[in-house]
Amino acid sequence: MIVVAILGVLAALAVPQFASATSESRSNSIRMNLRHIRLQLTIYWQDHDATYPTLADFVDQLTTSSDMSGFTAAVGTAGYPFGPYLDVIPKNSNTGTNTISAGAIGTSAWYYDDFTGDFLANDSAETAAY
Repeated sequence: MIVVAILGVLAALAVPQFASATSESRSNSIRMNLRHIRLQLTIYWQDHDATYPTLADFVDQLTTSSDMSGFTAAVGTAGYPFGPYLDVIPKNSNTGTNTISAGAIGTSAWYYDDFTGDFLANDSAETAAY
């Protein structure tokens, strides 16, 4: 009986530590993805005469080749010298999706403003601050 009680106490102490580690891991994943996407947006901006990808064509403009005007084509197509900047749009580890919008917090995995180039996590107010 004493052994069971001791194991119960140890489990009660250990479980919150694992839950905290999981949450921290998801936050670190989001931060890493944001850092990478923001870097690629900066490179896109430099390649495309100080313009960002449009929200409507964000995925194509970052995952395929593009010309100076932002028109896209398959990788390796002549006349489309830029990109791809990303292989895929990463999933937000809190939502498990990779949807992108300019909507309010909670309406998509990622928030993107094609005028300013701001790219944020969009699943909660906490991650939007990253």
